[in-house]
Amino acid sequence: MLNCSSRVSADDNPLKTRIYLDHAATTRLHPKALDAMWPHLEDEFGNPSGMYGLGKEAARAIERARSSVADALGCRAQEVVFTGPGTESINAAIKGVAFAEQFAGLGNHVVTSRIEHHAVLHSCDYLAKFGFETTFVPVDRFGMVDPDVVAEAITDRTVLVSVMLANNEVGTVEPLADITEAVQRRAKSFRRRIALHTDAVQSANSLELDVKRLGVDLLSLSAHKFGGPKGAGVLYIRRGTPFLEQLSGGGQERQRRAGTEDVAGIVGTAAALCEAQANHEHYSKACRQLSRHLAEGVLHSVPAAKLSGHPEQRLPNNVHFSFEGAQSDAMLEALDELGIAASAGSACTSATWEPSHVLTAMGMPLSRAAGVLRLTCGPENTAEEIDQVLSILPRVVSESRAKARSGLSAK
Repeated sequence: MLNCSSRVSADDNPLKTRIYLDHAATTRLHPKALDAMWPHLEDEFGNPSGMYGLGKEAARAIERARSSVADALGCRAQEVVFTGPGTESINAAIKGVAFAEQFAGLGNHVVTSRIEHHAVLHSCDYLAKFGFETTFVPVDRFGMVDPDVVAEAITDRTVLVSVMLANNEVGTVEPLADITEAVQRRAKSFRRRIALHTDAVQSANSLELDVKRLGVDLLSLSAHKFGGPKGAGVLYIRRGTPFLEQLSGGGQERQRRAGTEDVAGIVGTAAALCEAQANHEHYSKACRQLSRHLAEGVLHSVPAAKLSGHPEQRLPNNVHFSFEGAQSDAMLEALDELGIAASAGSACTSATWEPSHVLTAMGMPLSRAAGVLRLTCGPENTAEEIDQVLSILPRVVSESRAKARSGLSAK
């Protein structure tokens, strides 16, 4: 019988002895986020819609959190919407603007890039069921989007442009301010404004998220990527941006996202975002040193290893490699057995293999796209851990290549 009151002790925690290099996937809950959340998980459990003291205090906690997020993003508190996970934030942004503009008779065309997260790409696929068309602009071999190409894709029927701030797989940071300027210039030629959304999910820890400097109309965040709780997100919507709510019901979030608010998740998100933005320069410096050491070590010790993504304009904690002749699944399994948590930019199974859409959009050959690793560090990682990885990885890659060769020869 499950004992729901039992807790795992620190000695039982498998992560205690692991080297965690998958911070792009998720991060540890920040202590300040946990401290902010805890009262709302215990005594301060009121429904924010309640007209009594407990409910009113919950509502006040949400508005304090909203103001904190607004300060971090450089926007008005009224422009902040709390959502479920980042995927919901992205879906709400894209569908909310697209449907609002379509119903107003202003168009049915969306522009995005080929390397966006699936939350963006699948939202565009969904819109196609309702008569929308999407133009997917290409990227160069570094995963960089050309602002002029984005502008050229815009027509008099375009209602939304969505380009990510930084790529979740290879870490390339896009020239978003230049993209917004190009979009605005193109939109002006049609004597209208075209909303621009950015998926900034990977960016809060290391990049400044001042929405005025970025020039965006909508911005999506996911709390667990920057030390907040899972299942909580943020959507910034610039005042005046056309938007049709995607969740109907109560009047929460000023009619933009119905449903009883997750008070603990919201206050934890705000605390984590404030910490992330206040310390993003320190985070970047610490992670850049580690990732540079890791990249140089791998490129020196592993034959035919190549760094993916832009060599300079990249997230400071992201190192993405391709290894000719290796297989991602075999390397990840071997690393996991050795206590190293990492990920890949492709989905591999024993039966089928499908290359990452990001890597194929960058023109990476399939022989390389089959053997990639994404190693993303955090400030809690140490140089000693990186040295341990460097002492292990050459053998892991070599064994994966040998296994792949033997499999081919057996066929």
